[in-house]
Amino acid sequence: MIKIKLCGLSRPEDILQANSLHPACIGFVFAKKSKRYVSPEKAAELKALLHPSILAVGVFVNEEPETVAELLNDGILDLAQLHGSEDDSYIRRLRQLTTRPILQAFRIDSPRDVLRANTSIADLVLLDSGGGGTGTAFDWQLLQGIQRPYFLAGGLNPDNIGSALACLQPYGVDVSSGIETDGLKDPD
Repeated sequence: MIKIKLCGLSRPEDILQANSLHPACIGFVFAKKSKRYVSPEKAAELKALLHPSILAVGVFVNEEPETVAELLNDGILDLAQLHGSEDDSYIRRLRQLTTRPILQAFRIDSPRDVLRANTSIADLVLLDSGGGGTGTAFDWQLLQGIQRPYFLAGGLNPDNIGSALACLQPYGVDVSSGIETDGLKDPD
């Protein structure tokens, strides 16, 4: 069964809706420049409302590994999603600080990007069109060379998710702007 991650949740009503839909994961964005940013304190409040079987993923962009590990080790997060220029040495350092899983995001513009994703030492990879939450899809034909399970992200919405699943068969899908209306998560 394909895993679903609803990303960029920031309000109690978003969490309550996620609890009723029961995705595998939800995402809290810790990148301060994002319109979906939540503080660690807000994430802790929201995590307390989250059904215990739904995993909370923290989305980070070039954050200090100690900060990421603290949120993981304190139980606010279950996984870390690295969405910046974090490399293998960063991942190794983070693994020294926590035993929680690591999901590394890759912007897919060329077959070279797919090769980088294939060789990532992260536990999971996420293939995206850009910096996250942009609402644009990339050329899915580039994924012919992917050799490991992956989360598909980037421009997924009710109009294209069916064809994405049929032609790509990803391990999971990650949606953010595709489930929003006027910048807010839309229960419909």
